[in-house]
This record gives sequence, structure tokens and C-alpha cells, in this order.
Amino acid sequence: MNRQTKRMMQKQKATSQDRVQAMRERRTVTTQERRRQRPRISTFLKEVRQELRKVFWPTRQEMIAYTMVVVVAVVVLTSLVFGLDLAFSKAVVHVIGNK
Repeated sequence: MNRQTKRMMQKQKATSQDRVQAMRERRTVTTQERRRQRPRISTFLKEVRQELRKVFWPTRQEMIAYTMVVVVAVVVLTSLVFGLDLAFSKAVVHVIGNK
């Protein structure tokens, strides 16, 4: 237990026994109680559908534009990495020399 935790416990006027007792009570939660706390699958799926309705879906034209931006960026960055790799490999071969 660090100083910050001790200070917090003192502010709350909690003793270490209170803390140990609370931890024991948390551990004694039965499996049935845990299952009752879980939402049902139908509730989960209903909430997922509600959240998906809130999502901003791009139009077809926007998707094409975004895709083209990504493709161009990938080609440019790949070319840059290829060029740097080629330059460094030529420099290393030049410095070491052909044997």
C-alpha cells in the first residue's frame, strides 16, 4: 500500500480491516448474481443497432475519394521507402566495396 492510498483511506476514515472485509464481500458474489448482472443478448443487439443508426455513413462519392487518397498516399510512401532503401544499400556496398 503506498502513501497516497493510505492518505485516501485516512481521509475516508477507513481502516485496513474495513478494506479487507470489503474485499472479502466482493469475492463472495455468486455466479448466479454475476449472470443476473449481464445484459441479455437481445438487449445487446438492440443497443448495437441503435448505435449504428447514429454512425455517419459516407456516400459512395466520398468513399471513392477517400479510397483514392489512401491509394495515392500508399504509393508515394512505398516509393519513398523503396528509394531510401535502394540509396542506403548502394551506399553500404560502395563503402564496404565489392569483394
